[in-house]
Amino acid sequence: MKIIFIACFISFSFASEILLLSKFNMQEFKDKNFSGYLMSEKLDGVRGIWNGNYFHTRQNQTITTPSFFIKNFPPFTLDGELWIARSQFDEISSLVRSDEVNVEFWKKVTYNVFDVPNACEEFNLNPCTLENRLQVLQKYLQKHPSLYIKIIPQIPIKDKKHLNDFYENIIKNKGEGVVIRKNLSPYEKGRSKEALKLKPYDDAECEVVGYTKGKGKFENQVGSLLCKMPDNKIIKIGSGLKDEDRRNPPKIGTIITYKFSGLTKNSLPRFPVFLRVRK
Repeated sequence: MKIIFIACFISFSFASEILLLSKFNMQEFKDKNFSGYLMSEKLDGVRGIWNGNYFHTRQNQTITTPSFFIKNFPPFTLDGELWIARSQFDEISSLVRSDEVNVEFWKKVTYNVFDVPNACEEFNLNPCTLENRLQVLQKYLQKHPSLYIKIIPQIPIKDKKHLNDFYENIIKNKGEGVVIRKNLSPYEKGRSKEALKLKPYDDAECEVVGYTKGKGKFENQVGSLLCKMPDNKIIKIGSGLKDEDRRNPPKIGTIITYKFSGLTKNSLPRFPVFLRVRK
C-alpha cells in the first residue's frame, strides 16, 4: 500500500520515570471499601516536574519560566500541574510550548502539586503516605512562601456516593475529572494501580484524509491519521493505533470512530484516540 504523508510535527514518547494514572473502573469498585483512599480534582493543565532547579515536561523537555515564578521553590523534586483555570488548557499549553517568556501571562499560572516523589527517602518519612509527602512541602512553604505553588487538596473518600457527588460537581462545573489515590501507596514510577483517574469520554466519527510520517520506532510507518470532522476541521489521531494500523492504515475516505476528552475552546476534540474503523 502506498502511503502519502502530509508533513507536520508530532512527538511520541514515553514517561516511565514518573507516576502515570490508570483508568478508574467504577464497576470494579462497586462494593469497594474506600477507607484509606483520597480524591482530588484532576486539573486540565500541563504536567510539570520540578527537579529542584527547573521545570521539565513528562517528555523531559525543559520548560522555560520567568525568575519570579520559581522564587522560593524548594530544592527537592515536585510533581504537579502548571494550570491557569478550568477550560483553559489551550492557554497554558501554548504558554509552555513558547520559546518566549510572556511575563504577564505567567502571573496567571500556578503550580499545583499532587506529590513530592522523593520525600520518603530524603526526609525519612514513616509511614510513607501521600499526605505525609505533601506535608513536607507544606512545612517548607511555611518558611519559604510562594505565590505560585499550590497543594492540591486530598480529600478522604467516605464512600461511593461521596466520590460520585464530588465527581459530578467537578464535571458540572467544566472540570476534567477526579484522581483517586491510595494514601499508603508510595510514589510509583510508571503506570500505577493505586493512582486512578475518573473522567468522562465522548466518541465521534471522522473521515481519514491523510497521514503524518512516523518517527523513531514508527519510522517508515504512519505516525498519525489526519481526519476530517463533519465541520471540515482536520484533526490528528495518533494514540490508539496498533502496529498493524501504522503499517496498513485505514484508506483515504474511510470513516473511523475515535474517543476524546471534551473540547478545546476552538471546539476541537481533546486527546483523540483511535478506536476502530466504522464497518
